[in-house]
Amino acid sequence: MSETTQYDRPEPEGSSGTSEGRTLDKGSAGSGRKALGDPASRGRTTIADGVVEKIAGLAARDVVGVHAMGTGLSRTFGAVRDRVPGNSRSVTRGVKAEVGEVQTALDLDIVVEYGVSIVEVARAVRENVIAAVERMTGLEVVEVNVAVGDVKLPDDEDDDDRETRVQ
Repeated sequence: MSETTQYDRPEPEGSSGTSEGRTLDKGSAGSGRKALGDPASRGRTTIADGVVEKIAGLAARDVVGVHAMGTGLSRTFGAVRDRVPGNSRSVTRGVKAEVGEVQTALDLDIVVEYGVSIVEVARAVRENVIAAVERMTGLEVVEVNVAVGDVKLPDDEDDDDRETRVQ
């Protein structure tokens, strides 16, 4: 006699449990059909770095006290790019994301308004960005690094102000 191993598996309905092997009966109309599980778990979703950067950029700009995003050089090039007809403002300026399968990390460069608490603005940016990215992507945000590169003084001219004066 040969030794056999038995597994505790539920037998399909209508089966006597005495047969040696199983065959798939393609003719049955769903009677012995086994569900494949939750449809949401069938497949894989990938999220591009740029998607997370856009979400984070918009969430950071929503915080009171954030004047602009990006370093001085990127803002200068961005201002030139924004003046080209057909181009829209880049929401990803000043945002860098590293996206893995289940986690993401973000680096933000911001300019704050003069007179606001930089510590409070940075805290609010982190909270808003983490909430938005986790809610929209399902990714776990492991860190949000905020670099304050400049302070917008009240007497500084904006690029937008100069544009409206000259027509």
